[in-house]
Amino acid sequence: MIVSADLPFRMTVLEVFGIIGRGTVAAGRIESGTLRVGDEIEILHISGGRQRTVVTGVELISQVLAPTEATVGVLLKDVSRSDLKRGDVLTGVSAEVTRRT
Repeated sequence: MIVSADLPFRMTVLEVFGIIGRGTVAAGRIESGTLRVGDEIEILHISGGRQRTVVTGVELISQVLAPTEATVGVLLKDVSRSDLKRGDVLTGVSAEVTRRT
C-alpha cells in the first residue's frame, strides 16, 4: 500500500480504545493524506451521521513491514467510545469522501 500525502486525509477505523483520563482512540491505517495534532477532522459514521472533532494525539501502535503498513492511534477530543465504531471513516473536514463498498 502506498500512502499519498497529496490527497486529503482518510483513515478507516479498525479498532476503538478508551484511555482513562485521556479519551477515545481510533486505530487504523492512514490511507491518504497527513494528520497532525490540532487538526480538525470529520468522522463519517457507518450509520450515516457525521461528527467533527479535533485530533489531540497521534501515536504509532505497530509497524508490520514498512511505515505504510503501520497502525496508528488517533486520540480524539470530545468523542466517547460508544460514538465510534469499526468501519467509521476519519477524514479532513474539507474532503469529499465516498464510501468503499
